[in-house]
Amino acid sequence: MADAESTSEDGLEPAAHPLAPTVGAPGEPAPVVVDSPVGIRNVSLSVIATVAVILLLQYASTVFIPFVLAILISHALGPPVTSLAKHGIPPAVGAGVVLLLLLTALGLGVYSLRAQAAQIVDQVPAAAQRIRERLKENRQQPGGVVESVQRAAKEVEKTANEATPATAAATSPKGRVTQVEVVQPTVDLWSYIWSGGMTILGVLGQFTLVIFLVYFFLVTGDLYKRKLVKIAGPTFSKKKLTVQILDEINRQIESFMRVQVLTSVVVAVATSAALWWFGLQQFVIWGLLAGIFNSIPYLGPVLVTGGLGFVAFIQFDDVPKTLTICAVAFAITSVEGFLLTPALMSRAARINSAAIFTGLLFWSWVWGVWGTILAVPMLMMIKAVCDHIEDLQPIGELLGE
Repeated sequence: MADAESTSEDGLEPAAHPLAPTVGAPGEPAPVVVDSPVGIRNVSLSVIATVAVILLLQYASTVFIPFVLAILISHALGPPVTSLAKHGIPPAVGAGVVLLLLLTALGLGVYSLRAQAAQIVDQVPAAAQRIRERLKENRQQPGGVVESVQRAAKEVEKTANEATPATAAATSPKGRVTQVEVVQPTVDLWSYIWSGGMTILGVLGQFTLVIFLVYFFLVTGDLYKRKLVKIAGPTFSKKKLTVQILDEINRQIESFMRVQVLTSVVVAVATSAALWWFGLQQFVIWGLLAGIFNSIPYLGPVLVTGGLGFVAFIQFDDVPKTLTICAVAFAITSVEGFLLTPALMSRAARINSAAIFTGLLFWSWVWGVWGTILAVPMLMMIKAVCDHIEDLQPIGELLGE
């Protein structure tokens, strides 16, 4: 023991604790050693670059969001354009025909649903009046929840008023409370009209920009793929590897977009049929909204169920029937999310639930509402790229199932 202490004092090697196990001693497991050299400089540069990219995505969101939307739409419309090109139709003409058919279908759909949309707008005052009547009924019922809350609020206000005069008398020279009149600003109707008009013009401008980007992406086709293959290197092996990576990325993104469109259509049709069977008015519009919001993971089904519950309660004024409609809508989205989508999606394109939820939070913070809608497609593209780049494969492994 003395020798150990002297050895430690000389500074040659640290003395072992008398109760500590001896490394490599009989009966003791060998220590697990991970040889992972970490370059502090490389880590610092990577963190700085990541933060810079995130700030750039936030600052230039008006540029990146239309660009991402155009990429996704072009992947969804790519197969029809390719099929037309195989029949001798140039991509410039084929892309124009496909986009024209898409815009025509959207225009006819909006025009055919204009009557139901007008009915929804006309029902808003009646719905608000019914809500006020129900609140008034609950307020008039003795012993109700609203009455209890009001009574508690009055008691709290009475207690605060009893404590306020003493403070006011101590601070005021005459012991009186100064009356303050709050003047509400007048409503500037023209400012609301101007801001609403500018918002509509901005949306139309962004929509036009996306359509033009989609057309150019469809026309160029594999132009950028050929350029990337040319940049990859002079050797045939590098060019072949680049082609394989780009083809696999395009295949995964196209598969994801087809599955997303198909599942949204299935949810929209099934929800519309269920709402029609229950006798809900404007069932087509609510079914379409259910299909659109279904593309948002976790949050979308909750919004659809809550919105349909509110609409059903306003129309039927029946709690059991409202709960039944909510249960059916939630069952449709659950069957799609847990059975249909996993069956159609390839295993290589699947993303685990924790990564989806984290990506939803991140992209919602970066791009707001559009980030919520584009969270899963962005994760899909990131995973497709990371799975085929050796240095980024750990990120793809973390995102996958």
